[in-house]
Parts: sequence; structure tokens; C-alpha cells
Amino acid sequence: MQLKRVVVTGLGALTPVGSTVPDYWDGLENGVSGAAKITRFDASRFKTQFACELKDFNPEDYFDRKEARKLDPFAQYAIASTQEAVNDLGVSLSELNTDRIGVVWGTGIGGLKTFLDEVTAFANGDGTPRFNPFFIPKMILDIASGHISMRYGLRGPNYATTSACASSNNAIIDSFYLIRMGKADMMVTGGSEAIINEVGIGGFNAMHALSTRNDSPETASRPFDLDRDGFVAGEGAGTLILEDLEHAKARGAKIYAEVMGGGMSADAHHITAPHPEGRGALNVMKMALEDAGMTVDDIDYINVHGTSTPVGDPQEIKAIVDLFGERAFNINISSTKSMTGHLLGAAGAVEAIASIMAIQRGIIPPTINHFTDDPAFDPRLNLTFNKAQKREVRAALSNTFGFGGHNTSVIFKKYNE
Repeated sequence: MQLKRVVVTGLGALTPVGSTVPDYWDGLENGVSGAAKITRFDASRFKTQFACELKDFNPEDYFDRKEARKLDPFAQYAIASTQEAVNDLGVSLSELNTDRIGVVWGTGIGGLKTFLDEVTAFANGDGTPRFNPFFIPKMILDIASGHISMRYGLRGPNYATTSACASSNNAIIDSFYLIRMGKADMMVTGGSEAIINEVGIGGFNAMHALSTRNDSPETASRPFDLDRDGFVAGEGAGTLILEDLEHAKARGAKIYAEVMGGGMSADAHHITAPHPEGRGALNVMKMALEDAGMTVDDIDYINVHGTSTPVGDPQEIKAIVDLFGERAFNINISSTKSMTGHLLGAAGAVEAIASIMAIQRGIIPPTINHFTDDPAFDPRLNLTFNKAQKREVRAALSNTFGFGGHNTSVIFKKYNE
């Protein structure tokens, strides 16, 4: 069987630094921090009192009030970013064979706000089990992919991927494989997350995973800095529309980049901590390169997982140096989580978009909030600190890793016929 070439023909983003792809990219290029004090609830009793919230999202811009009440925020975000991506296609999906268009959507946690609201209402009631009939359909993790398919009449493959923070990269890889193997002409893929609420912040605080830099939220996400103290929670969504190259050319589509390959591995080490030698991270990047038929010399930019945690950042960089060797000192590396915070299950999607835009624009988004060098990192590495850098990007690799030891890497390349 001859494998299909797969390209990206539509993008949509809803992030803490911009609610469209152009605004998101502008925020990244200019080093804008999305972190601020939490407004969703009174966080004064929590160890962490800040997050990267969406700034101007209004559900009624996308749904009538009755429909919005039936959707958890994570599903609202998914539909909103997908609307931008579909509009970006330059063709109505109804004009295409929708039996050959599918949806694979990633989320790490799904309808956490819905679960919190329903269980709180039950606990505060008289003990009679009066639950909203939409409780389960709002909460379940696959419901975003279901809503996207119903909104556009897409009858191809449809399911959700859940691998914690690697979830949307898994969705992208699965969608890529489905098209490459001829199972679909087009796939809507990406991820969304909405965990900025009492149980989301409280739960991650209990794990000591979040930064507690309440006196300076905007500088709290500082990957690779000596004084990093945990990640900053983010929310939002990212959508990529992948398409069979010949299908895209036949309709005269705009092509952002080509998807070259993906890798998936497990640390098989610990429920939350990465392998101390970065073995899973090294293996997954190696797998992605092999899948793409590429070498380390082909990669110009790595958008790293880089969460700003004391134990996570060094292992990923060690894996890069071990795999790339001397080439590691001639590529740009950056963590856009320094600006967006960590969107958990949506991280892979929004960071894939950042990688694609870096290819398109010839600009590397920075790792902001760098103040103090960490001797754990070789000074010859270009971690793109504090300011964007101009560079031709022939190909970019995007990493996301998740609790449970899940590792994913995706490679995007400048499209050439």
C-alpha cells in the first residue's frame, strides 16, 4: 500500500495569549505572558492564586444561551477553535465527502467543571439524587469530538484520545495515520482543556505541581530558569485540519505545512515523574524521526514540553542532547508554555500550531521569564530566551509528555511539492 502524504490546511486557536491564530501568534512572537490572578473563583485560600485564563471568551459568540448550558467549557473551547479552523479551509465542509472526514480530539480531564458543579449541588442538597440529565453527556471526554462531528455532519472516524498532557499530540498522530493509510481524506483534530476551577487548582496544588509565585504571576512560568518552581495552569483549545495532499491540491487548498511523522513511547517509570535519564523522551523523538524518514540534521526548531518544573525540564534537555549530539547546539529550542501556561490535554495542539507558524513565518517564539542560568543546561544550547529570533525553519519537532509516562513527538516540515 502506498502511503498518503498529509498536510495541514486549517488552523484554529483559543489561548490565554490570543483567541485566534493571528492573535495567538502575535502574543507568542512578542513574548506576552497570559498569567494573572484567577478570576473564575475566589482563590485566596489556595496555595496558587493565579493561572493563564482565557481573556475574552464569550460562549454566546458561538452558541445560543440554551446550547451553551448543555456544554462543558472544554467542549465550548473545542467547538470555538474548530470554527476558526473550518473557516480557514477556504471551502465549506458540506461541499466535500463528509463520509471521508473524521474527528479525533484530545483532552486530559474533560468536563471537570461539570463534575464539580453536579457533585457540589448533590452534596449541598437534601440527599435526593437530583442530577441534571446533561451531567454525563457534558462531562465525558469524547463528547467534544461528538459535538464537532454533529455540527458539521462529519461521518468519518470519530473518537477521543486521553494520555494526560500528551492527549492532543496523540490525537494529531492518530489523525495523521488515518489519512496516511487511506482511511480518511481529512481529519479535524486537536485538543481542549478547562481545569481552572477549585478542584483543578486544588488537585494540582496537592501534588506540589503548580508554581506558587503569587507575587509575580506573569513571570511564574519560567522553563529552564534556575528558580523555576512548577507549571502554571492554562486553558483553551487548538484545532488542526489535516488533509490528504492530493485531496488538498485538487481543491486548491492553502497548505501550512506537511506532517512528516510521529512518535509515541512510555517511560514505564513513575506516575508523574519522567525517567531520570530521559529515556522515554529520547525514544519518542527517535521514533518520530524514523517515522518521518528524517535525521537530526533536518530539524531546525524543537518546541519542547518544557513545563517549568524542577524535575521535568532537565530530563527533556538531556534527551535532546543525547539524541541530537552536536546538532543540538545548532537548533533553536523554546517552551511556549512560558507564555500560555500549561494547557494540559490541549498543549500538544496549541504548540503544534506554534511550530507550524514558526515554519511559516521564519521566527522562533521565545522562552520568556529567564532570569538566572541553571548550570544543569549546557550554555551552548540556544533556548531562545526572552526574545523571538529570526530563522528559516525547514522542519520543527513538537514534544508533549503526560502523567503516566506518556510521550509523544510530531514533526512538521515546510511544504514542498
